Amino acid sequence: MARTRITGATVVTPSETLVADVVFDSDSGAILDVGSAPSQSAATAADLTVDARGLHLIPGVVDHHVHFREPGLTHKEDLRSGSIACAKGGVTSFIDMPNTVPHAVDQAGLDAKLDAASRKSIVNYGFYIGATPTNTDALAAADRAAGIKVFIGSSTGMLLVDEQDDLERIFAATTLPICAHCEDEATVRDNFARLEAEGFPGGVADHSRVRDHAAALVCTRRAIDLAVRHNHRFHVLHVSTADELPLIHAARGIVTAEACPHHLFFNTDDYARLGTRVQMNPAIKSAQDSAALFDALLDGTLHVVATDHAPHTLEEKAQPYPKSPSGLPAVENALSLMLDQVAKGRCTLEQVVDWMCLGPAQTWDILDKGRIEPGAHADLVLVDLQRRHTVLDEKQLTKAKWSPWHGVTLTGRPVRTFVMGREVSRYDPDADIDHIDTSTPGRELAYDHALGGYWAHRSL
Repeated sequence: MARTRITGATVVTPSETLVADVVFDSDSGAILDVGSAPSQSAATAADLTVDARGLHLIPGVVDHHVHFREPGLTHKEDLRSGSIACAKGGVTSFIDMPNTVPHAVDQAGLDAKLDAASRKSIVNYGFYIGATPTNTDALAAADRAAGIKVFIGSSTGMLLVDEQDDLERIFAATTLPICAHCEDEATVRDNFARLEAEGFPGGVADHSRVRDHAAALVCTRRAIDLAVRHNHRFHVLHVSTADELPLIHAARGIVTAEACPHHLFFNTDDYARLGTRVQMNPAIKSAQDSAALFDALLDGTLHVVATDHAPHTLEEKAQPYPKSPSGLPAVENALSLMLDQVAKGRCTLEQVVDWMCLGPAQTWDILDKGRIEPGAHADLVLVDLQRRHTVLDEKQLTKAKWSPWHGVTLTGRPVRTFVMGREVSRYDPDADIDHIDTSTPGRELAYDHALGGYWAHRSL
């Protein structure tokens, strides 16, 4: 069946929210028609009609910050399992980070990951190329990359780029948009040495003292200075403190930034009940920081919600701090977490679509994603804003098979996910199970970096 009509849904388009029919084609992967009463002409005739009364239709989520662990660490996650978790969670496109084994720091490494995804991913995919102190030429010549990822601190080995001369060269000699992990390496090391000497008296809660406000603020200030001086598009990953927000706001026009669910919905009080399950880099901060981050989404200082999906096994997470690794799985619950905020009245569905669908597509110049209109790609998600459900470890499709939100009841969830016009996930409420179709591969993301990014789109 090549053509599908979704009828009766409340559709979130770039310009309005309305009850409409949407017709799309699975051969071309394109949306053909959107309207309150699309014509019944041969051009928009459908082979299958989906009755979506009572549901909302939104663009597929673009999660531009995931760690799917392939190659090299596939006991935690891989491109197949990660993309399955995406489909369940309404994520139709992802961009994966380069800190795999081996690192994706040259064209060969990037091409190997793209090739693997073409065979394994059931949703659309893209990859960053990673910066090192010595690979500026590879970064400048990179083809088919979403952007450049720089670890300015908080890394080991060849992916740590902490020397000023190396950073100046990367920002000056490359044209791809840059994103960075911003935690000052010297501050983190000093804090770690001091607390290690004390025997880490607070256990895992000391993680937020090792990776404190100063570590984030110092590094974010440094990175934004580089971006502004070199007039280079820059995205601040996983903002964790209120302190960083004025810097980001002041650099509007060249700097974008994101919040992650763990920084929005967890704080240092949660270490007592969740332990290493909420150990992250950057570390979670205070309840006041979490509230400030949400307010920054509402006022436009932060532009995107992304997951930083970074799974480890529960056995690995159960190690005593500081041996326990940082990272948590989030890709299959992030949209539901934000829909729950809609149910609570903290934001609107239209804002969630802007933060999770349209905003990331514009940030990385991804073509034809993040919106519902004729000609755009038919990456679509039907959501039930009234559906209450409880997140359970045993229901997780990520290979890690756990969630830090285990036991939390949310209102709102995706119930059907379409990738390029083909259904890849359907929720069965009677069995409380998500049926996943793994038979159709996703497609490589296409970019047009001449479009100029988020601010160029928003100024049109």
